[in-house]
Amino acid sequence: MANQNDSFIDEVTDELRRDRLFKAFRRFGWIAIALILAIVGGAAWREHANGKAQSEARAWGDAVLAAQDTKDRVPALEAIDAGDIPGRKLMAEMLAAGTEAEAGENGKASERLLAAADLPGLDPLLHDLAQLKAVIVAGQEMDAAQRDTILANLSKPGAPFEMLALEQKAVALIGAGRTEDATMLIRQIQQKDGLSEPLRRRLAEMMITLGADPDEAQGPGPQSTTVAPSE
Repeated sequence: MANQNDSFIDEVTDELRRDRLFKAFRRFGWIAIALILAIVGGAAWREHANGKAQSEARAWGDAVLAAQDTKDRVPALEAIDAGDIPGRKLMAEMLAAGTEAEAGENGKASERLLAAADLPGLDPLLHDLAQLKAVIVAGQEMDAAQRDTILANLSKPGAPFEMLALEQKAVALIGAGRTEDATMLIRQIQQKDGLSEPLRRRLAEMMITLGADPDEAQGPGPQSTTVAPSE
């Protein structure tokens, strides 16, 4: 009799449990369904967005390649729709500037790069790259004060293009006839960590051109590497 009573109680308990579970599901089950729908919908939306982004990237790349194959590359590159991605607009502007530099329009190419560096929303790394290329393209044609300001910012310790900006400072010093300052600056650069092998070779070649020993030990450098026009 005790076993029968226990069995009966267990059945009643299970029935009550199922009844409570059913009532809870009827009351809160829509939340679970909504969560499932949200997860499935979110995954579908992400898949759609990724596919759209890839399609737009391919279309933009095809447009760039087509513009590069045209006779009037600069207008064709300028006409490409970069959408709301500043990096794409910068890439088109850099390619257009390269075309202008090939045609000997260095000043125009440099101005284009400087303007592109100030595109709204542009990544700081790309901003610095555009400015560095503007200095390199312009060379001695760039205003000395403007060049010094740009290179001073790009050559700050830890800046992504620090070494290349210092190299351009040395080039500017040589162009201004300040060979001694250029030599001391090059020796400073040669002692820095993280020097790439191509840059190391270029610095050694510059030292040879200046008539200095490319492997000579570094001495105290000048306090300032600001480039002033030679008198």
